[in-house]
Amino acid sequence: MLEKIRVCVIFGGQSPEHEISRKSVTSVLNNLDKNKYDIDVIGITKKGEWYLYTGDTANIEGGEWETDTANKKKAILSPDASQKAVIVFENDGIFEIHPDIVFPVLHGEYGEDGTIQGLLELANLKYVGMGVLGSANGMDKAYTKIVLDAAGIPQADWVVVRTCEGQEKYISEIEAKLGYPCFVKPCNTGSSVGVGKAHNRDELIAALCEAAKFDRKILVEENIDGREVECAVLGNSDPKAATVGEIVPAVEFYDFDAKYNDNSTILNIPADLPKDIYEKIREYAVMAFKAIDGMGLSRVDFFVRNSDNAIILNEINTMPGFTNISMYPKLWNAAGVGYSELLDRLIELGLERVK
Repeated sequence: MLEKIRVCVIFGGQSPEHEISRKSVTSVLNNLDKNKYDIDVIGITKKGEWYLYTGDTANIEGGEWETDTANKKKAILSPDASQKAVIVFENDGIFEIHPDIVFPVLHGEYGEDGTIQGLLELANLKYVGMGVLGSANGMDKAYTKIVLDAAGIPQADWVVVRTCEGQEKYISEIEAKLGYPCFVKPCNTGSSVGVGKAHNRDELIAALCEAAKFDRKILVEENIDGREVECAVLGNSDPKAATVGEIVPAVEFYDFDAKYNDNSTILNIPADLPKDIYEKIREYAVMAFKAIDGMGLSRVDFFVRNSDNAIILNEINTMPGFTNISMYPKLWNAAGVGYSELLDRLIELGLERVK
């Protein structure tokens, strides 16, 4: 019998997407093959406290795990490359966990922006997903725009607002360059956290104020009247694109509630698109993945403009949602790769990567 791979799964974190991480990791833990893996679970609270959690997976999604004191122990990830260890405090002593690979099921700040990836690099631990550069590139929407523009991938026009300079100086530029309606997004959040749609100046000011709660940089984009489609990418040096899916939200735009709480959102997999458009989306998805120095996985989101079928890249997600209703695993499932097999492949890609 083959020796099991020891996987350390990390969830939670200090980002506004903490709750989404708990949803995602619940699905991941329920689908990891226990015959292949020995699994250690590390939860990070919103305060940034790390704990080894040994209790019931069912207590993670709702947050009950944090009060389960009988099944959690204080833990830290050692940056000492010679240890390659998670250090756990138990009573008056410590013990070490030595994972073969770490699976950070973390969304947003400190999980998807290169910070935990840098810590794992320091600790000399292999891990699932994007590296430091790919994570940082993919997380900051303003710099993603710059990188993808250099790669020749079509995108919506944009203005970057720096809150330290005040909003007023940008209003006229936004109105002249983008017009209304326009979308307002914090540069470093995901899951539509802090995102707003402005139809006039008053709404623009309100949306900028809301986005400023989450980031010092705000991306304002032109509105694209089109269909919302997504493509999943998997791989390291030779990434592959999966099926393309279409999102048909019941609300004006695909916001946080529509993504995670509204069952009325329709997902069409595969998307009903002309073959040339369909294949071009898959091509652009791989191009974008490579452009940001992608490794492991990403979900790349696009618009297909109604007026002319032009393909416009919306954004790239370096640790997409892994809940039971999330598009990334659904797209690979439609391509013939089930959820558990997808996790196997991600772990294999992490283990084989040099950097």
